[in-house]
Amino acid sequence: MRIFRNISIFLALSFLTGVFTPSFGQGNLLVTPRRVVFDGSRRVMELNLANTGQEPARYNISFVQYRMTEDGAFEEITEPDPGQFFADKHLRFFPRTILLGPNEAQTVRMQVLGRERLEPGEYRSHVYFRAVPDELALGEVDPDADTTAVSIRLIPIFGITIPVIIRVGENTTEVTLSDLGLTKDEEGRTRLGFTFNRTGNMSVYGDITVTHVAPNGIETQVGVVNGIAVYTPNTLRKFQLQLAELEEIDYSSGKLLITYTAQSDVRPQTYATAQLNLP
Repeated sequence: MRIFRNISIFLALSFLTGVFTPSFGQGNLLVTPRRVVFDGSRRVMELNLANTGQEPARYNISFVQYRMTEDGAFEEITEPDPGQFFADKHLRFFPRTILLGPNEAQTVRMQVLGRERLEPGEYRSHVYFRAVPDELALGEVDPDADTTAVSIRLIPIFGITIPVIIRVGENTTEVTLSDLGLTKDEEGRTRLGFTFNRTGNMSVYGDITVTHVAPNGIETQVGVVNGIAVYTPNTLRKFQLQLAELEEIDYSSGKLLITYTAQSDVRPQTYATAQLNLP
């Protein structure tokens, strides 16, 4: 008797957006924009999904819920934390499944429902674009395969999540930066650590810029990180970034200026600034 065992292992690789680029890609899927915010009177927004690969690809679209930890990581949850409100019950989107040919794009339309009935504050969920792997037809096997052996088939499943936020009412959020300090990593590189302190009813999202000011007044940009968020209900987030190692920079003298600004080409808003005197 010949025994054939085919074990398929699915590897789910989910990635959170929010860094560096106006659009976000993983695998062969490109999503624009990287986050959706319904504020003011805005009720409808569109997402553009593009398949940059050479093979057709199918994606299922759904909602997932996350909490942000104090170090900026995400944990999937099913119930909101105190002070956290999910947005998915107040959103409608179409389509829920898309099939994209090579280099093909499609729009997903998203709409807020019953906004006038929502209490003031911020509501957040994350849209999950999950790749659907191609499956062999039932009973279909490789005719050249060794049917007496155990076959393990690894199928990577790529996914992208982006936040969707509904904001209702006046934004009372403020941010400060504290606990600034320099450390060295295992390779001797200089790292700047600090803490975001958020108060108010809504999240913040922006870019960090670090400038070294030498004793003679010369300013040099030594660090930039784009797309840093502190989501509700978190009141703080601990953060570290590696600073540039330049011959002309002496991190034992002068000072560091840290600026946290909103992303806007028209009128960038400064959320917070801080200064670290060296040494």
